[in-house]
Amino acid sequence: MKLTSLDDGSADGRLHLVSRDHSRAAPAEAVTTLQALLEDWDTHAPALKAQYAAVNAGAGVPFDAAKALAPLPRAWQWLDGSAYDSHGALMEKVFGIEPLPTWPPLMYQGISDRFHAARADVPLPSEDDGIDFEGEFGIITDRVPMGTDAAAARGHIRLLVQINDWSLRKLAPREMKTGFGWLHCKPACTMAPVAVTPDELGAQWREARIDLPLVVDWNGARFGAAQGVEMSAGFDQLIAHAAYSRDLVAGTVIGSGTVSNESYREVGSSCIAERRGIEILDEGAPTTEFMRFGDRIRMEARLPDDTPLFGAIDQIVVKA
Repeated sequence: MKLTSLDDGSADGRLHLVSRDHSRAAPAEAVTTLQALLEDWDTHAPALKAQYAAVNAGAGVPFDAAKALAPLPRAWQWLDGSAYDSHGALMEKVFGIEPLPTWPPLMYQGISDRFHAARADVPLPSEDDGIDFEGEFGIITDRVPMGTDAAAARGHIRLLVQINDWSLRKLAPREMKTGFGWLHCKPACTMAPVAVTPDELGAQWREARIDLPLVVDWNGARFGAAQGVEMSAGFDQLIAHAAYSRDLVAGTVIGSGTVSNESYREVGSSCIAERRGIEILDEGAPTTEFMRFGDRIRMEARLPDDTPLFGAIDQIVVKA
């Protein structure tokens, strides 16, 4: 199934089914919000699957992604991993950081009270903060009991999403040194307009990883197309790590971290910091600047036959 939350004036939006080709949409009849669906998936999913078939057959109205909120506009919990070793290793090399063990996976808890809509302008305080985008994939769970292992965790992955995890890079070093975690350097994230069940990916969902490139364009120029499958820890392992000492509530969002490949010089990057790191290694100093107000960032992953999947994140950064 493909699901979206259209703006109806409420904080959570109105849950809709979206056709496989993103041409049609219809309000979900069984449940009104995505959070309510996640809290009682087994009860509502059968009726929604039948309605999804009807939407694919032509029911509903034309789908306008510009009217979509984030599929889950606010969540109980947002946990972001760092599951691409190539990205972490590059940053360690550039900044002279002692290499960290690859297990357990790195993960932080960010703000989850809002996710930006995919077409909304993103207000930020200052260009001097080092505005950066971070293209990621993510999952949304139902309730996960504490102590769930990776094998069982796969059954708790209800939806897949695409995320832009905004970062203010020049604020990060100070916050890292405090040991208290992120605050100023991690504003609200963006979510692509459509969340999808794993079966929509077919063979491109394997080992709890999304085997698709995330295409990133900055101000209309291709910036990267890194493959999502090169995670050192799959989403099942990230769930197990997160659930070690806590239950995960239904509606927990877990991110992959910046999508990155060992061949980053060839495939490009999903964030500016990585591009700057490559420049430091190759040229001795970074030449790519961070984002300016008025800059546009676009991110999208599509299936091999060019079928749309999550829809595009397409946003402009503006002064708050």
